[in-house]
Amino acid sequence: MMNTKAAAVTVLVLAIAFAGSSVVFPFAGFEPDAFPIPQNDPPAQPAGYAFSIWLVIYLWLILSAAYGVLRRADDPAWAATRAPLMLSLGIGMFWLWAASVSPILATLMIWAMLVTGVAALAESPATDRWLLRGPIGLYAGWLAAASCVSVALLGAGYGFGFSQTGWAYAVVLAAALGAIGIIAWLGRVHEFGLAVAWALVAIAVKSANTAPGLATTAGIAAAGVGIVVAMKMTSTKV
Repeated sequence: MMNTKAAAVTVLVLAIAFAGSSVVFPFAGFEPDAFPIPQNDPPAQPAGYAFSIWLVIYLWLILSAAYGVLRRADDPAWAATRAPLMLSLGIGMFWLWAASVSPILATLMIWAMLVTGVAALAESPATDRWLLRGPIGLYAGWLAAASCVSVALLGAGYGFGFSQTGWAYAVVLAAALGAIGIIAWLGRVHEFGLAVAWALVAIAVKSANTAPGLATTAGIAAAGVGIVVAMKMTSTKV
């Protein structure tokens, strides 16, 4: 079994490599013709500005990992998060490459990143909140929204069930309900909920002129997630 110091260093290396992959494999979204039914400007995809959250995620994860090496290498509470986080970041290093090759592979990988990211979040302690639970929560929350969007693009792109707009509605509901469920389970994981709400607001913004019904639904869903986050912030459960 890897010792705690080595695990802490590994998380830092993986966090840096994960951030660096965005330079090695620049990605601006799936190509429309990567699907049998081209996905031109899919309504399920948030407005472009929303993806700026990745800069915060990358930097916060690196800062967290560096602090973990310097000050919390042997802390059992921090150590509990490292195995699932290493798995998530290890898969994430190759996600941008996979997204340029196959939307199906990328979708499978982002769901694996989500599951392991949420597992790490579930192990995170209330102590050092801004340097551990916060960055993991923001990371996992954005993955929750992105994984739903990936499913919507696959569904519409392969002609399963709904139209593009129908899949967008499904994504909005799934992301909101999933976020609420995870917040109810884990308690005060505010950053997770805020990341999902950020994505939902961006879907609303993008759809405001082209699909007002979807925009309204996404706005209400974002508000619902925000209310649950606010309620948990005032609760005593950590």
